[in-house]
Amino acid sequence: MSDAISDVLTNLARPKTSATLTLRIIKSFEFRTEKSLVLKDINLETTTAGQLKELARQGIDLLYSSTSILTIHTQPGWKPYRTVNLDTLKLYTKAHGAKTSNLIINLDHDDWILKDDSKILADLGFENETEVSFFNGELYEAFKANPQIKWEG
Repeated sequence: MSDAISDVLTNLARPKTSATLTLRIIKSFEFRTEKSLVLKDINLETTTAGQLKELARQGIDLLYSSTSILTIHTQPGWKPYRTVNLDTLKLYTKAHGAKTSNLIINLDHDDWILKDDSKILADLGFENETEVSFFNGELYEAFKANPQIKWEG
C-alpha cells in the first residue's frame, strides 16, 4: 500500500501556507563556499521577499548560537556566514525543475533576482521545495563579470 503523499509531486505535497524552502547561503562564489539553510513551515501567501531575507539572517544567527532555542539543531561552520552582507535573493530552482550546471549559482536568468522586498513569495512563483540563493549582490556582479573558480575541491 502506497503512502498517501508518495503519489503527489513534492512541490504540491504541502500547502502554500506551510512550505519548506532551501536557502543556499553563499559566502564566496570564487571558492564555491555555501551552506544550505532549510526553513520549514513558511507561509508563501503572506511572507514577503524581505521577510524571507530576515528569516534567513535570524536562522544563521540561531544555528551559530549554542544558547539558542535551536540548540539541538546547532550546526558548526555558520560563524563565517555572519560576516557576509547578505542582501540579494535569486531563485535557484523549483522542485522538479532543471538545475544549472554551475554548482554555486545560476549565472543566467537575472530576471530571477528578487528585487522587490515587498513582493509575496507565492506571487513570485514560490512553492514547496523551492531553492533560493542568498548572497551579496556586489560579489555576485563581480563574479559574473569574471566567473573564475579559485579552488577546485
